[in-house]
Amino acid sequence: MGFEIIEATIADIQAALASGELTSRQLVLLYMNRIADHDKNGLTLNSVLEINPDALFIADALDAERLRGESRGPLHGIPILLKDNINTGDKMHTSAGSLALANSYAAEDAFIVKKLREAGAIILGKANMTEFANMMTEGMPSGYSSRGGQVLNPYNISTPTGGSSAGSGVAVAANLCAASIGTETSGSILNPGNLSSTVGIKPTVGLISRTGILPLSNSQDTAGPMARTVKDAVLLLQGIIGFDAEDAAMGGGIGRQHADYTAFLDKDGLKGARIGIPRDYYFEELTDEQLGIFNRAVEIMKELGAVIVDPADIATARSIVYSTVILNEFKASLNAYLAKLGPHAPMRTLKDIIEFNNQHPMETLKYGQKTLIDTEYTTSGTLTEARYIRDRTTDLRFCKDEGIDATMREHQLDALLFPADFGSRITSRAGYPSIVVPAGYTQAGPPFGVTFSARAYEEPVLIRLAYAFEQHTKFRKAPSLKSFIE
Repeated sequence: MGFEIIEATIADIQAALASGELTSRQLVLLYMNRIADHDKNGLTLNSVLEINPDALFIADALDAERLRGESRGPLHGIPILLKDNINTGDKMHTSAGSLALANSYAAEDAFIVKKLREAGAIILGKANMTEFANMMTEGMPSGYSSRGGQVLNPYNISTPTGGSSAGSGVAVAANLCAASIGTETSGSILNPGNLSSTVGIKPTVGLISRTGILPLSNSQDTAGPMARTVKDAVLLLQGIIGFDAEDAAMGGGIGRQHADYTAFLDKDGLKGARIGIPRDYYFEELTDEQLGIFNRAVEIMKELGAVIVDPADIATARSIVYSTVILNEFKASLNAYLAKLGPHAPMRTLKDIIEFNNQHPMETLKYGQKTLIDTEYTTSGTLTEARYIRDRTTDLRFCKDEGIDATMREHQLDALLFPADFGSRITSRAGYPSIVVPAGYTQAGPPFGVTFSARAYEEPVLIRLAYAFEQHTKFRKAPSLKSFIE
């Protein structure tokens, strides 16, 4: 069987499955062998935390459906990895990378996992992540968890992976799965997407259900797809969309979801689009090389017919400072999640996790647990702190009303364009959508991308822009996965 999985798109895989060149069982084995060769050997990327013991059985069942002439759609028989904070009601754990939750089994699938299974996707396994989505401590490198170890960047193992969906991004970049699901609170899809040369879609908060996902912030959390192409990311997005009455955030999106997001894949999507560049938004943090890659992307967009408004500065940009929102919401959200795991769950509260770590310091506290302790002992878990309330309202005013909304209205913009994942600093607090797309590579190896951002439920606009840019540039290259010692 000679099917080449490296950089294979979902369409490539479906064509091979339809022709009989490939079966889903064979595809799962190809990815499993590649995981063995490169994730658990070779560079030892550490991006895959757990393999689904039923993956081959599920593949067999889906192959049997195909032989009967039945197809559930574009995700039928496609192996997908899930970030390890997404519940699966099967034989896999959901631990958020924590040893304290290493023996934690969810009673049922997260809402989006149910949607994936209905669409025919094969849950190949769980991806490693920054432990507790970087709410563990200060100074811990992105992509590290006590349960899974350090995720490595396949383009240069000495550079960061980004967090916290590090494993989800690296596994896709290294062709260890067809695509993956990450989660984001503040840059956790866009950041690893940028550093792994993958496409990451951070949806509007409220477009995708959060039920059954270990939380950080009730006001900012969302799940989203990570893939090697915009089309594959959109197919995965389509597969997890559906109304969930249990998630209060979804009420505002009723009537604003689209039946088919693939309809917005337009190669000419940049023509006439008004794109603003917030040059005053921390561009000084870019190296000359990174700025050069970004400016080249802007020139390409101009050539493709975009109207570039440069600068389109955000008046409140420098007023956006540290916020206590996530710190306060984490305790409340996590304790609610743990309580729903049932009476036999190994951990029932955040305090239980802290105590477990204290009892196993060698295994769990390589970098400490300062953030967990701060959350437990400096917040009430009731969201009644005056500082929290003021920070929440200020975030919405500076990031949403007087920030992105005001800038886009003033310049009549379709989208904002940020270097790398810079935009997540403001879009996450507004709850707004973004798409990161590969834009090139630095000489040291790490990739560099650009991020399109817009207002709530404007994913169709972002899909058009990102797809047009990708199709006319195709900057993404697969990592060699060769050791520098070789």
